[in-house]
Amino acid sequence: MTIRPLPDTLINQIAAGEVVERPASVVKELVENALDAGASRVDIDLEEGGVRLIRIRDNGSGIPAEELPLAVSRHATSKIASLDDLEGVATLGFRGEALPSIASVSRFSMSTRRRDAEHGSVLEIDGGRVGEVLPRPHPQGTTVEVRDLFFNVPARRKFLRAERTELGHIEEWLRQLALARPDVELRVSHNGKPSRRWKGEGGGAGAPSLLSDTRLHETLGQEFTRNVLRVDHAAAGLRLHGWIAQPAYNRASTDQQYLFVNGRSVRDRSIAHAVKQAYSDVLFHGRHPAYVLFLELDPRRVDVNVHPAKHEVRFRDSRLIHDFVYRTLHEALAGTRAGVEAGAGATHGPGDVLA
Repeated sequence: MTIRPLPDTLINQIAAGEVVERPASVVKELVENALDAGASRVDIDLEEGGVRLIRIRDNGSGIPAEELPLAVSRHATSKIASLDDLEGVATLGFRGEALPSIASVSRFSMSTRRRDAEHGSVLEIDGGRVGEVLPRPHPQGTTVEVRDLFFNVPARRKFLRAERTELGHIEEWLRQLALARPDVELRVSHNGKPSRRWKGEGGGAGAPSLLSDTRLHETLGQEFTRNVLRVDHAAAGLRLHGWIAQPAYNRASTDQQYLFVNGRSVRDRSIAHAVKQAYSDVLFHGRHPAYVLFLELDPRRVDVNVHPAKHEVRFRDSRLIHDFVYRTLHEALAGTRAGVEAGAGATHGPGDVLA
């Protein structure tokens, strides 16, 4: 067999296999781009669980018309320019893979306008075939439309689940986003009907005081909000803050466990183990704690470039961080461990801070 380079469209479709797993993956990548562009409001319009249509509209900075073709080129990004930038990356996106990957497996269009531009511009791509940049009226910000996801990759499309299931994956990711970014207004519609709205609460990303009891309640429910202890502790250049459920409020699964590292929603086995260990003597076997935790540290102490989907991170001081999380939560749960009466324990609420 002759060795030869692959065509760009095929390269992008291969990359899409890692970046674009289902409609929720597309929503995640596009909304994160909007947040990196400074958006304070994001509208998410869906049809048929995101398979038929995903439309993301934001009021961010927009993209210069001449950069639109570059925006959908592989490994082109405005977020990093050197290895130093990568090691200290603070933006949600940085790989320059998402847009070309998504555009290669859908009917894709991107409309945008910068504040200082006379008019907006649009670029359309059909299954990886790139069109011309054309003028189009558009407010400041960017709108990305993704239609007929996987229309040209039937093997991928047949593995998608029912509409309700795919919508559920999107809604779960949006819950994570609502917890991480209370400063951003989110409006969601499905099949032409408004389905959810989170009002922006002002401020900036990552500030713990911004995640109000109101947003915590509307995201995770009244029962969770009534049964949590607030934690906030800093040491050794680390800070852990958020809410942990009292042992009496426990789950049969890990469905209410949310971890954010420098504002990024991630899964980490070491931290999950530290939390489980902190609860080990106050929960029955087979039950799981609920929590919303934010870990903050120098970006150079954590590697976010582990997986294309950016779900995982790698800590440079993993043992230190494990012990820090364990000790913080172990001390926060000391009252319940000491055999404090349930009534006394229930006096703690989301406003109480245990450090």
